[in-house]
Amino acid sequence: MAAGGDLAPATLLAAYERGLFPMGLGGGGRGPVGWWSPDPRGVLLPGGVRVSRSLRRALRAFEVRVDTAFDEVVAGCADPSRPGAWITGEVAAAYGRLHRLGWAHSVEVWSGGELAGGLYGVALGGLFAAESKFHRVRDASKAAVVALADLLLADGAPGRLVDVQWRTEHLATLGVEEVGRPLYQRMLGAALALPEPAVFAARPDPVHSYDGG
Repeated sequence: MAAGGDLAPATLLAAYERGLFPMGLGGGGRGPVGWWSPDPRGVLLPGGVRVSRSLRRALRAFEVRVDTAFDEVVAGCADPSRPGAWITGEVAAAYGRLHRLGWAHSVEVWSGGELAGGLYGVALGGLFAAESKFHRVRDASKAAVVALADLLLADGAPGRLVDVQWRTEHLATLGVEEVGRPLYQRMLGAALALPEPAVFAARPDPVHSYDGG
């Protein structure tokens, strides 16, 4: 939709409120910054997540934590050996700033005391704009998506929206669907009017035992 600008917190938040997200136009995600609004858009409604029997069994082996290792999750997502790597040092620093300001969050999956995978994104009202995910243990990134959906559903507020940018076959197995831009903009407006989920607003105990729901 546009190119240029910066990754200052106010710029990023204004972009998400308008249905845009940044990704560098150069190789490996280098600049200039591109501002994207895919049509169709990949979205996940938290109540529509699908969990197979095999994934549900795998979930029992994991522990989920929120915002205890944000920088480590971003680093895992930014691993330059991953196909299609696009998270530069500038991008990582920008979302680190958003995290310290309380807007960006990580959902982490742990196994045996080690970080097995996770995801990070930006929470605005009832929107969670998921930026990237990674795994070091099989099914750990899927577990992060399922855990995110469960956490968003926990306070019972309908209309929350997980924006995953593009639908992939991998994400489709979890219930991600495609919607056109006009519908996405309506869903976005409704989500932004909701209060922030309690799990991101106040976390006296950031560790969640996950029993597969």
